[in-house]
Amino acid sequence: MHAARNIRLCTKDCVCLFVCPTGATDTETGQIDFEKCLDGCRLCVDACPSHAIYLVNDNYASPQIKGQKTKAMLLKMAENKAEQEKIAAGIAREAKSPEVRQLAKALEVSSRISTEDCLREAGYMLPQGAEVKQLLRALLNSPHEDLPKETIQRLLDLL
Repeated sequence: MHAARNIRLCTKDCVCLFVCPTGATDTETGQIDFEKCLDGCRLCVDACPSHAIYLVNDNYASPQIKGQKTKAMLLKMAENKAEQEKIAAGIAREAKSPEVRQLAKALEVSSRISTEDCLREAGYMLPQGAEVKQLLRALLNSPHEDLPKETIQRLLDLL
């Protein structure tokens, strides 16, 4: 794990400069040099008064393979969330109260994010996923002339 900084939260109190044993922090650029940063040190994280510095994993676990039943449930949940998004959008349009409109808009956005998460977990939004390759092949072989077939082929070649 190495440290990283959210420059929007940084108040430039620069306590991190004084506690970093390697000088990895740079307040001019807002960056932390991963090459200099000691793995798991976290002195700057603990010292930062604005909580702008956090640890980033160097390695992430491989995603688990999901079975057909799990994918089917994720797709069903995505459908439900998409329906909730439509309902929330309707409420936001028709609400007279600004508080209700704001809450409905928040629910709409939350439902959209949940839908995307379900689809991604089901494998439908991963560029390297088999479903995406299948879709690209179908688009490439479609009779529509307005599709950028050279770009689609390039994407397939890259995947």
